[in-house]
Amino acid sequence: MLDRLVNSIENIIKIEELRNRILFTLGLLAIYRLGAHTPTPGINGEALSQFLREKGGALMGFFDMFSGGALSKLSIFALGIMPYISASIIIQLLTVVIPSLAALAKEGESGRRKIVQYTRYGTVMISIIQSFGMAIGLEGMQNGMFVQSPGWSFRVMTALTLTTGTIFVMWLGEQITERGIGNGISIIIFAGIISGIPRAVVNTIRLFNTGQIRTLILIVVAVMVVLVIAAVVYIESARRKIQVQYAKRVVGRKVYGGQSTHIPLKLNTAGVIPPIFASSLLAFPATIAGFIQVPWVNDISKQFAPGSFLHVFLYGTLIIFFCYFYTAVVLNPVDIADNMKKYGGFIPGVRPGQRTSDYIYKVMSRITFVGALYLTVIAILPELLISYVHVPFYFGGTSLLIVIVVAMDTSQQIETHMISRNYEGFLKKGRLKGTAF
Repeated sequence: MLDRLVNSIENIIKIEELRNRILFTLGLLAIYRLGAHTPTPGINGEALSQFLREKGGALMGFFDMFSGGALSKLSIFALGIMPYISASIIIQLLTVVIPSLAALAKEGESGRRKIVQYTRYGTVMISIIQSFGMAIGLEGMQNGMFVQSPGWSFRVMTALTLTTGTIFVMWLGEQITERGIGNGISIIIFAGIISGIPRAVVNTIRLFNTGQIRTLILIVVAVMVVLVIAAVVYIESARRKIQVQYAKRVVGRKVYGGQSTHIPLKLNTAGVIPPIFASSLLAFPATIAGFIQVPWVNDISKQFAPGSFLHVFLYGTLIIFFCYFYTAVVLNPVDIADNMKKYGGFIPGVRPGQRTSDYIYKVMSRITFVGALYLTVIAILPELLISYVHVPFYFGGTSLLIVIVVAMDTSQQIETHMISRNYEGFLKKGRLKGTAF
């Protein structure tokens, strides 16, 4: 096993383009981690970080996890990539509602670029609103003890700094996607989560040594992590294969078609998008509401706290909704059926055209329901562990899902680069196989 790993690393080094892409990605991630520790001007970062970790609770730990600790320190990257994700949610929802945006999405690469541009504008607007709200909230927290010079100059400077930081993080993600390896936005979230693992391990050991966490709880958490990893790897590799037969066509003296193939539908087509979208809608407003010293606002904030029935219900409902929504955006059964009919393909036992699209839609609905339930269980598991097993940290569920899925996708991209240049694959047996069912 070790020899194979060493051999794979040697093969990666031999491929100049792949080596440069990996080094480029690591370099930009180093810049991102440096910015996550660069403090925002005019703020007592140490005191604020200690206060947020003590008073923020599990929700702050959850949201801080995605920013790689930048939020608790209120560094220049405190907002992280969440404004971009929120803007993506809004644009995708508007694409379904507004016909002009729907038509734009079907224009191919040019339409995609325009939608990306609109998403960037939305990111800037959301960042300005959130950063300005955070500046006002900081002035009101603990009688302004975390702000060195309150006033409009502080508010403008904070809004400008945090908004610029978000734009820079968004640019880093786009550069990684174009010139690095993997999806840039996912890699940045991945790096933020991974950066918190050493601190979580150290805190767990410290709590275990002081007796604040029992051996039984530690064993339960370890077993849960192993089970979640096994479930995620298996389900993310699962495919529902729909058999497709192509009729023979005679063109001149040549015969085309006649082969049998299949349509591989992923059990979890939406990937990690639904939990991220759902958490971005629930986490930030609830966090801001928790810092507003108004009785009725605090009462509402408690109702939306992680572990509460309302929060778990809304979180699960949003995940299921975004599973179906994102799958419908990515896969269109009507287009699939039309393309099959155009090239003489058909599903055995199903008539081409409307019957084929109805059949594909039925299969997609069933597997999406299973995938949505799987994502919901994985996502709410940490909240249940925190609320009922009293685990003193937030790691698992969505974070593990993101880490595993991003690692698998990145490994597949590395695999593709190596195999395309006739090198032995990076993964076992040369490629990552899907599980058919």
